[in-house]
Amino acid sequence: MTEMPTVFKKVDYNLAGLLHYIDIGDIGLPDIQRPFVWSAAKVRDLFDSMYRGFPVGYLLFWAKGQPNRVRQIGLEEKGHKIPSLLIVDGQQRLTSLYAVFRGKPVLDENFQERRLKIGFRPRDGRFEVTDAAIEKDPEFIPDISELWTSGKAHWGLVNDFLKRLEAKTLLTDEEKNKIAHNLDRLFDLEKYPFTALEIAATVDEEQVADIFVRINSQGVQLNQGDFILTLLSVFAEDLRIELEKFSRACHQVPQPGSGPSPYNHFIRVQPDQLLKVAVALGFYRARLHSVYQLLRSKDPITGEFLSEKQNRLFQQLRDSHQKVLDLTLWHQFFAALVGAGFKSAQMVSSQNALLYTYVFYLIGQTRFGLPSHRLDRLIGRMFYAVTLTSRYTNAPESTMESDLSILKDLPDAEAFEDTLNKWLHDVLTRDFWAVTLPNELETSSPRSPALYAYHAAQNLLKAPVLFSKKSITDLLDPVLMPKKKPLERHHLFPRGWLEDQGIADLKKINQVANFALLEWPDNLQIGKKPPREYLPAIRSRFTEEEWDRMCRLHALPKDWEYLTYEEFLRQRRPLMAEIIRHGFES
Repeated sequence: MTEMPTVFKKVDYNLAGLLHYIDIGDIGLPDIQRPFVWSAAKVRDLFDSMYRGFPVGYLLFWAKGQPNRVRQIGLEEKGHKIPSLLIVDGQQRLTSLYAVFRGKPVLDENFQERRLKIGFRPRDGRFEVTDAAIEKDPEFIPDISELWTSGKAHWGLVNDFLKRLEAKTLLTDEEKNKIAHNLDRLFDLEKYPFTALEIAATVDEEQVADIFVRINSQGVQLNQGDFILTLLSVFAEDLRIELEKFSRACHQVPQPGSGPSPYNHFIRVQPDQLLKVAVALGFYRARLHSVYQLLRSKDPITGEFLSEKQNRLFQQLRDSHQKVLDLTLWHQFFAALVGAGFKSAQMVSSQNALLYTYVFYLIGQTRFGLPSHRLDRLIGRMFYAVTLTSRYTNAPESTMESDLSILKDLPDAEAFEDTLNKWLHDVLTRDFWAVTLPNELETSSPRSPALYAYHAAQNLLKAPVLFSKKSITDLLDPVLMPKKKPLERHHLFPRGWLEDQGIADLKKINQVANFALLEWPDNLQIGKKPPREYLPAIRSRFTEEEWDRMCRLHALPKDWEYLTYEEFLRQRRPLMAEIIRHGFES
């Protein structure tokens, strides 16, 4: 029996050696990996683990230099254009360590250059993400990158730190020795040992992609979209490049004269989210793992790859991909949301709800050719409803998979429209408006879907700002970026007054039914006064008709200022639900 050959070997490194190889360009990053770095908090935890001598995992390299589809770590040019080792697993750790030890900027998840600044307190060996307080604290070295980038000798840096600290506080000899010892341990991180598994140069790109997916599928580091992005890097690199380019442009405010852009005020979309939409549109599937298996096109019996089938499926994905990234369709969809009263990301409680509603829009537009005036209204109502019902909050993929299975076999535009309208009728029942929704409004969550729908309804109904003649929809315009927000969520029964009455529970004080949108100067003037004291002076600024309309559109009960707090909340919630219903029906 012939033994299967091992496709990797074990190689030991220390951190200084790894950083050197990155410096000269011998270690690079292939496009089968994710492009983003960790959060600063995760980098801090990595340094803390290494400092304590804990293991931080092995690295996986591929010993095959390639001129194409390789990114270097960092943003500057390297001496060696073609790396001899490519990182297959461990990019986040090495990129983070390189950024801190070399003081180099990296691209973050918003495609912006930034420095990772980690602070260190030598007195007790504590690491922190640097903020303004740590910058000013003499106990901290606010940016440990300086220890390795300043060019100074270690003993000189230790002495400099001790002098600065002694200028603020007295230190015993024991404290000085401990600080010096902890700094020496920090300097010695360059000697930290890493074990790398190097995949042989004879292994082809498809096998490396398979190894990468198999390793990461054992943990929770990757989502299923990463698996398909891996396949795109191997079999359809242009699609992945377009996804990343679209996502990057979505994060950047376009400059005047720069041409069309996917930038919008609703979502800073990521490549895997766009991929999720393309898969749903192209295959009517929401579970990306099953689509990954499909795109692999591997015969379950022989283990052979069915290249003809795979090419056909990738073409299917390519077709839906082009529709998802169509800028005209992309912005028309957001216009439908604006038409439903939603103005920006500040009114979106779930990105899943937004992305899946985009799928419905694309199906209605590209498959059924539903006229825009009908489709826009239908999609606006759908987004309103999926927001209100939190439809894609729990088990979103399973729910969407069920929805797509119904849409898949519909014959025409009328059937599509009837199906979605039937769903709206089935979920937004009379009991929903009268019972379920008022109960949903009994919450203190500032991200309550019902609260977002309430503000959307006020936009649709052209409600004025409370105690103002300006409209809510104008002041919620995301284009406005003043130093101070034009609108604030105001306690109708002020917090200070409620606390004076013995109500200290913030969940009771911050009930959404105790809030209204108010211009901030009015909010400041009200202070701790109860409504029966602050309201008469404000009411004198309005006619009877203006006042009645304002109170109605802000769901304020008659003579609400004289009600007890509990009674006010009890009466206002059904009125808020009525405003939401009127907005939806409009």
